Amino acid sequence: MSEEMLVRHCSPTLAGIKTGNMFSCSFKDEGDKKESIRKFNKVLRKKGLRVLPLRQNGDRTLLYVYRPKSLHRDLCDSRTCEILSERGYCCGTPERCVAHLIRRMSVTEEFPHEIGLFLGYPPEDVTGFIENKPETCKCVGLWRVYGDEKNAQKLFAKYKKCTKVYCDCFARGFSLEKLTVAA
Repeated sequence: MSEEMLVRHCSPTLAGIKTGNMFSCSFKDEGDKKESIRKFNKVLRKKGLRVLPLRQNGDRTLLYVYRPKSLHRDLCDSRTCEILSERGYCCGTPERCVAHLIRRMSVTEEFPHEIGLFLGYPPEDVTGFIENKPETCKCVGLWRVYGDEKNAQKLFAKYKKCTKVYCDCFARGFSLEKLTVAA
C-alpha cells in the first residue's frame, strides 16, 4: 500500500469532510500488510484517523480509513442507530460498531449494505438501498441516492474536487501527513 493509494482513494476523509473511505489493495504477505497498516496508523493516528483491514479475499485486503470522531457523530443519529441495531450492532462506541462490521464481513459472502453508514452516507439512502430495488434510486454517484438528490450531487462534486486537488498536491510533492487535516 502506498501513500499515493491512500490519497487517491481517501482524500475526502484525509481532508476531514467525509467519515470514511474503503479501498482494496494487495500486499506481498501478511507481514507486509501488518507493517503497512501499522506505518500508516502511526502517521494518521496523530491526525485523528485509523486504518483497519475489513476483509481478506485471496491476495486482496479491503481497507477502511476513517475518523472515529466523525463516526461517533454519525452513530448518534437516531435513524443510523436504528438501522444498525436492527442488524445486531450496539451503537455505544464506534470501535464496537466497527468490530461488529468486521465480524459480519468475515462470516458472510454478502456485502453488508449498512456499510454505507460507516462511510458517511445518509441513512435514508442506506435504507433506500436495503429496502428498494437499485433501479428505483433518484441518481447514482458515490452511492445510490434515494433521499436528497440535490444535496447528494453537491457532496459528489465536493468529494470529486477534493480528490483532484489532493492528487494534484501529492503529485507536486506534498506528503500524506501534510495533506491530512487534524481532527
